[in-house]
Amino acid sequence: MEKKILSAVINFFIRAAVGMALIFFINQYIIPPDSSINVGLNAVSFLTSGTLGIPGVGLLYGIMCYQIL
Repeated sequence: MEKKILSAVINFFIRAAVGMALIFFINQYIIPPDSSINVGLNAVSFLTSGTLGIPGVGLLYGIMCYQIL
């Protein structure tokens, strides 16, 4: 049981780290600097990318694009 919980926690932090790195990469190199769809690196984006993984990062950018409309 403890091994399962430890595995879930490690999996969460790996997904969160990859998600935050992906957000940083997209904000720095893909989206123009004067754009208003940059996603912030904060606790909400950390929890979203940790819980949902890469689709969570897509969700965050989708929400930012929806706010522009």
